[in-house]
Amino acid sequence: MRRRLFESEHEAFRESFRRFLGKEVVPHHREWERAGIVPRELFLAAGARGFLGMAVPEEYGGGGVDDFRFNVVIGEEVQRAGVASAGLGLTLHNDICLPYFLAYCTEEQKARWLPGVAAGELITAIAMTEPGIGSDLAGMTTTALRDGGDYVVNGAKTFITNGINADLVITAAKTDPARRHDGISLLVLERGMTGFERGRNLDKLGLHGQDTAEMSFDGVRVPAANLLGEEGNGFRELVANLPQERLSIAVAAVAAARAALEWTLAYVKERHAFGRPIGAFQNTRFRLAEIATEIDLACHYVDDCVRALGEGELTAEDAAKAKWWCTELQGRAVDTCLQLHGGYGYMEEYPIARAYADARITRVYGGTTEIMKEIVGRSLGL
Repeated sequence: MRRRLFESEHEAFRESFRRFLGKEVVPHHREWERAGIVPRELFLAAGARGFLGMAVPEEYGGGGVDDFRFNVVIGEEVQRAGVASAGLGLTLHNDICLPYFLAYCTEEQKARWLPGVAAGELITAIAMTEPGIGSDLAGMTTTALRDGGDYVVNGAKTFITNGINADLVITAAKTDPARRHDGISLLVLERGMTGFERGRNLDKLGLHGQDTAEMSFDGVRVPAANLLGEEGNGFRELVANLPQERLSIAVAAVAAARAALEWTLAYVKERHAFGRPIGAFQNTRFRLAEIATEIDLACHYVDDCVRALGEGELTAEDAAKAKWWCTELQGRAVDTCLQLHGGYGYMEEYPIARAYADARITRVYGGTTEIMKEIVGRSLGL
């Protein structure tokens, strides 16, 4: 069934970004995976070509177009090229962090940060998760207590994507430790602030080219001018942006499943067993037919969510449905496709092997499948 989400300008953008990946990312991706991080120059190159900050107003050096469909194109092409671990830093920067700057920055903050964000000179991250609290954000123990013109930040965060490369870290902290949700505020911590330390680049099951770090804050003095939004309103600010974050993950999950399907279709047509192509066996046809059907169904639901986001109508419940269903589909698809590759599917030289390892985390980050089902269940009055 033909997709009706994109216009001609999105497809032109797709071709341009696909060429960018082919030249700037694909040849270096395995090297970056071994290094555990992408070079900062990748962000600079993406910014110079207009692939960062598409929604940033032109006066601050951005594209001036608030259209999430351009973000969708980037998310899809990253998966198609098999460079998820390199591309995640870009999608986190565009899809997840940038909306906070656009929605909550003062005019002074926009002038200070947005040009660098759009150019790739200032790499962004968001620090919510803490050791031991999981999805219970209201239980965070990182504090930011007011002292004159500063906030003094103490605590720790973990599993922070872009954590090593980041220059600007949107950090959730308790400005009123006696309160739960109403005591949370968002502060932007900047590289080089005294007492702001990065831990090790975490060694993960997959997404090896994506830097993921621990962070510690020991008496970090953060100017009150770095408060993002209103003091005590941080939890509501986080909740307001979570639907787009979860939609971004759903987009990538469907695209990853489709990429796995395409790699496997090519493989089973070429690989022979018992005198005929693997694709000629009924089991192969049936399994791939199931995946192809589920991908198409998920794709059209996600496309509707993208339209709803553009119209300001995407609900937390609909985004949660997209996130859990599509990431579970991704897991099923890459598992089935690896099985159809046989022993070669376990070899890292084949993209399906890396996709298998990369897929597992998507059912966890951005809110686990269980949390997504809880959100949907509550919407049913249960």
